[in-house]
Amino acid sequence: MLAIRLARGGAKKRPYYRIVVADSRNARDGKFLEKIGTYNPLEPKDSPERVKLDQERAAHWLGVGAQPTDRVARFLDVAGLRVRKAGVNLKKGEPGSAAKERVEERAKKAQAAVKAQADAEEAAREAAQVAAAAAAAPAEVVAAAEEPATETAQA
Repeated sequence: MLAIRLARGGAKKRPYYRIVVADSRNARDGKFLEKIGTYNPLEPKDSPERVKLDQERAAHWLGVGAQPTDRVARFLDVAGLRVRKAGVNLKKGEPGSAAKERVEERAKKAQAAVKAQADAEEAAREAAQVAAAAAAAPAEVVAAAEEPATETAQA
């Protein structure tokens, strides 16, 4: 089976690719039938030097039955040689299991903090009520204590 794919060249961290037609069983950078273009990902996206493609040869190999890889299919779509359906990856934006666990832990901690704050506010309210009752109680005790003293003074 024939494949139109990228063969990597260039130095470490400086990739440069040849767009080649090869037997799909051959290694990525191994033997190929024909080089039909180049791809330099380090060039700006709007640069004409980023992707160079011999459209006639690409059309020939597509006619023979060569299957392009996903990346090469994008280049062929831009060149107008092949229509590529846009894929939808619904799982791409979904967080992983560890991230989901972290979110659950944060939610539990937030709930516990809200509950602790509510408990603290309730305790403060009760303490205020007790303090108000204690403040009112000595006044009653003082008033009650003064009444007998006045009665003994009158007698």
